[in-house]
Amino acid sequence: MSKQEVIKLFELHKAQWDKIQSLSTILWEDFPWPMFKRPKGPDDLTTPAINAYMLSPLHPSDKSTKDRIKDSLRKWHPDRFNHSLPKVKEEDRERVQEGAGSVVRTLNDLLRSSSHDVFS
Repeated sequence: MSKQEVIKLFELHKAQWDKIQSLSTILWEDFPWPMFKRPKGPDDLTTPAINAYMLSPLHPSDKSTKDRIKDSLRKWHPDRFNHSLPKVKEEDRERVQEGAGSVVRTLNDLLRSSSHDVFS
């Protein structure tokens, strides 16, 4: 992806988070999965792919990497995320829940490692 495409993707993902609560039915494709390439299912949500996205220097935010990880964790955390699950289309619900779990585990690992690294 070019630099411009990456920046556009970050903007699209922000807009998707803003829009998702207003949807009456949510599909797998509606979620702004934290990756550069749209995952087809939970198995595509790999640690290296999520880390590359989260650690990208092209994030438009003025927040530190650690703060970006914390913000993402808040969005994907089961306490908040599970409020959206009833609106997820029945046939997508299990894989969405599994995918969100993968994202949270990866973000937690990344946050733990960030506490020991210099990118805080």
